[in-house]
Amino acid sequence: MSAFDLEAFLPYQLAVLAERTSRAFEAEYHARFGIGVAEWRVLAHLSQSPSVSVRDIQKQVSMEKSRVSRAAGRLEAAGFILRRPDPADARLLALELTDKGQDLIATMTPVAAAFEAEMMARLGSDGEAFRRSLQALLYRD
Repeated sequence: MSAFDLEAFLPYQLAVLAERTSRAFEAEYHARFGIGVAEWRVLAHLSQSPSVSVRDIQKQVSMEKSRVSRAAGRLEAAGFILRRPDPADARLLALELTDKGQDLIATMTPVAAAFEAEMMARLGSDGEAFRRSLQALLYRD
């Protein structure tokens, strides 16, 4: 038996936590809004910027470019986003929320906030310290 304790290995713990959290949150918004993880991540990112390229979203949310593109296609077909040539780089497509997409984000935001509040409540007084620790790991570069 190895002296290595996988269950106590921080990268493993973070990966498992991220997957479990993503699945739990997806169950919430898929049941209510009919979208999956990739669509949620694209919409959430677009809610922060008026126009963003697929490449920018891919870098920010750590998803493969093809997955972002497929999610964008589904969101466009549903009328939540528009894809237009990027004025800064003709090789890229810029994604933008439509009015329907903005309405969806406005409806989803309280659901996301409640999910986060529940997580923070489980952490109790350690919640803000946990958030700061995550920020230190996420933005160390």
